[in-house]
Amino acid sequence: MSEYSNHREEVFSKSVRAGKRTYFFDVKSTKSNDYYLTITESKKRLGDDGNPFFEKHKIFLYREDFEKFMDGIKEAMDRIQSLQGDSPAPSTSHDSTSPYSNVDFDDLGK
Repeated sequence: MSEYSNHREEVFSKSVRAGKRTYFFDVKSTKSNDYYLTITESKKRLGDDGNPFFEKHKIFLYREDFEKFMDGIKEAMDRIQSLQGDSPAPSTSHDSTSPYSNVDFDDLGK
C-alpha cells in the first residue's frame, strides 16, 4: 500500500476569520474521485499551563448530504431573520486589505 493511498487530496480550501474563531472549508477527493467537504471550527484557547492551543471541531459533509445540509442551513437562517424582525443579515463584503486573508496552516498545530 503506497503512502498516497491513505492520502485524501485537498482540492480547494477557504478560510474565514470570524472574531476569535476561524472556519476552514476544505474540499477533498477520495481515491475514487468523489468529493466531500470538511468544515473545521478552530479557536485559540489557553491550557491549564498557560500555553495556547487550538481547539478544533470538524464536520465531514458527503456529497449525498449536500442538498439536505444546505436546506437545513437556509431554514435556520430564515428563522433567525424572521425572529429578528426581518432585519438584514450582517454584511458579507470582504475587504481585500483585511489582515485575516492569509492563515498559516502550520500555526494551527502549535
